[in-house]
Amino acid sequence: MPIDFTLTAEQRELQMSARSFARTVLSGVADATRHLATPAERFAATRPFYEQVVKAGFLRRMIPAPLGGEGTGVFDMAVVAEEFQAVDVNVSLTLFGSLLGLMPVMLAGSPAQQRTFIAPFLERAGTPLAAFAFSEPGGSANFASPMPGTGLRTAARLDGEEWVITGAKQWVSSATGWDGNGADLICVVCRTDPTAAPDSAISVIAVPRSAGGIKGIVLERAADLMGHRAHLTPRFRLEQVRTARDNVLGRVGGGLELVEMSFAGTAALVGVFGVALMRAAFDYALNFARTEHRGGATPIIEHQAVGYALADAKMAIEAARYLSWKACHAMDSNAPGAFELALHAKVFGSETAVKVITDLMRVVGIESYDHQCPLAGLLQDAMAYPLFDGGNMGVRRRQLHALLKSPGYDPLTASGAA
Repeated sequence: MPIDFTLTAEQRELQMSARSFARTVLSGVADATRHLATPAERFAATRPFYEQVVKAGFLRRMIPAPLGGEGTGVFDMAVVAEEFQAVDVNVSLTLFGSLLGLMPVMLAGSPAQQRTFIAPFLERAGTPLAAFAFSEPGGSANFASPMPGTGLRTAARLDGEEWVITGAKQWVSSATGWDGNGADLICVVCRTDPTAAPDSAISVIAVPRSAGGIKGIVLERAADLMGHRAHLTPRFRLEQVRTARDNVLGRVGGGLELVEMSFAGTAALVGVFGVALMRAAFDYALNFARTEHRGGATPIIEHQAVGYALADAKMAIEAARYLSWKACHAMDSNAPGAFELALHAKVFGSETAVKVITDLMRVVGIESYDHQCPLAGLLQDAMAYPLFDGGNMGVRRRQLHALLKSPGYDPLTASGAA
């Protein structure tokens, strides 16, 4: 890719395809879900839209080509993410939540595991869901904490040729599936050695769904979210859930590293999510400023304060986009400093989105506080991004702090100037 991040012909085609699909299909999600009372009902109503995402090949397009898909890297995901999220956050997060659910398999699964577990997600049919069951009630920011901290609490023990998993999870996208009985594949982060140090006590174990569901999955409640109103984030229990002994992804006890690897690439994508919401908010505010007089003689864009606010918002959008693009490109090319760039993109993109949308609400005025205006909903959606996928305070800044403290840290590495 050129240093100016000009999209290739293939990437531009992907972008235009995703934009057209979002405008013609995903634009219908809000009308299909907003009138429904419960999170479960709203999530269920998104299923036909997700089915169209799969049928159109976008799930397959995100899975790397060496694993049977058509994806060429994180940058492709970023191109689709911006177009989808700018129109609807719900179905798009279900899509990217499934990709996160597959991430441990893609990163550490054996060839046999990859063939078995990824196969259903390569078909252009159905509504397959995968989930990465990491977060737990009570928080997981210190999941690797040694005693006296409790750290990760979900546990797995061997019983012959099966693992038996017991514990509780929450904030796991789509984990309990369309019917409450489990996603098609759940990758569970659990403690496989109660006495070992964190770097050898934690494993990631794949739990595939059988025809009737995953026995032992108990849905306690689906969170009624502030934003992302039609996306499923359940709290659920695993009550002696059984899965084959060979379903450990990577090595037994290697889960700490695998968790960190799985969440590395998603950090940059959250930056793109923020860009998408800012883009949607800016488009609305710009059109509002061009057409509304608010009782004056000229459109309000003629006023310097409005023009400057729009200019500041547009600068922030471009800065967040190119930082996120650079992070995605660095991840794809395994460049030095890629992880640092991904962290910057996540923190900057998510927090800038909240600020920019709030500032654009000031341009529109009190009407932006009404859900008849899209800015209120966009702000509600944006509020999640500093909090999830590793909270900016509890996880992502701590990771940056650890990088800065490391003896070999070179501040020029991420910029490519080292």
